[in-house]
Amino acid sequence: MTYILLLLSVLLGAFLVIFIKLPKKIVRLLLAFSGSYLLSITILHLMPEVFTGDNDSKTIGLLILIGIVLQSVLESFSKGAEHGHIHIHGNENKFPLLLFISLCIHAFSEGLPIEHANDNLLWAIIVHKIPIAIVLTTYLMHSNFAKKTIFIYILVFGLMSPLGVLVADKIDFFSIYNREITAIIIGVFLHISTIILFEGSENHSFNIKKFLAIILGIVLTILTV
Repeated sequence: MTYILLLLSVLLGAFLVIFIKLPKKIVRLLLAFSGSYLLSITILHLMPEVFTGDNDSKTIGLLILIGIVLQSVLESFSKGAEHGHIHIHGNENKFPLLLFISLCIHAFSEGLPIEHANDNLLWAIIVHKIPIAIVLTTYLMHSNFAKKTIFIYILVFGLMSPLGVLVADKIDFFSIYNREITAIIIGVFLHISTIILFEGSENHSFNIKKFLAIILGIVLTILTV
């Protein structure tokens, strides 16, 4: 069921672009909510888990920092698609291979801690993947690719997180070093979610709708964790 939900979240994002065409304001609110929910799950669930037991706290902290740096490197290729900021310049017709590869690596890494966490993390990633799929599909459509081609790339992207779950489940290395790997993914999540939440709005004005979306994500996490 986990595999299906992760794939469906990406396909839903693509569907919303191709058939519904959500307004940008709605997509931004969805991003704010997903970022808030992901950050809350990371702080309230994942971080306490990796800092318990016999783990060296300094090592765990270092791995979290490595995750932050790793995501910064990936974003230099993905152009910020993980937090909804692919910039479209005209009608491009060259497939953004580096962007796609970095997004796939990000999606694969998201799937690694799911097997050893509770369902809250799964739902946080599902909510997070919908706006990413919206942004990626929008970019591909503006690049004048055929819908069949777009579907293939979206499907490949959608399979990356389920592949991460499968690999973590079948290969003992990911079970043995689950906390260490989760610490790295925490760094990735912290980087993405904080950029989504704390980037400046236009004219640095207070956006009440975004604020309410953030509060909703936090409250929902508190009620479910």
